[in-house]
Amino acid sequence: MGLQWVILGAVVAAEAAVAALLILPAPRVIKSRIVALASLFLQPGAGILPFAAFQLLDLHWKNEHRLMCTSDVCTIEERTRYEKSIFKAQRNIILCVLACLLYWCIFRICKYHEELRELEEAEKRLKDQ
Repeated sequence: MGLQWVILGAVVAAEAAVAALLILPAPRVIKSRIVALASLFLQPGAGILPFAAFQLLDLHWKNEHRLMCTSDVCTIEERTRYEKSIFKAQRNIILCVLACLLYWCIFRICKYHEELRELEEAEKRLKDQ
């Protein structure tokens, strides 16, 4: 079970690095190369969306069927284990949401740069006429 969260964490870290590269100021040539490279990885990277959605569904199902430990009958160890599992579930939910959000941000930034490039080309053609 832990491997899927390691994979999701690595994907979130990679998406955060790509998003940082896309928003940092750079010369036009370098920026266009970075955007082109990020655009190439957008379609295969879309696989993270159903993966994160499945993980969210799994977390929801586990939350619905988790044994509650809120009464005085539970021992300290059981209560600690219960609280630890709740914290892990919350962390994993944040990872899933971040994976989807960062993918969307990268997609929109690439689209923005693409539209900006098309507008600059149109402006250049109008000036040449």
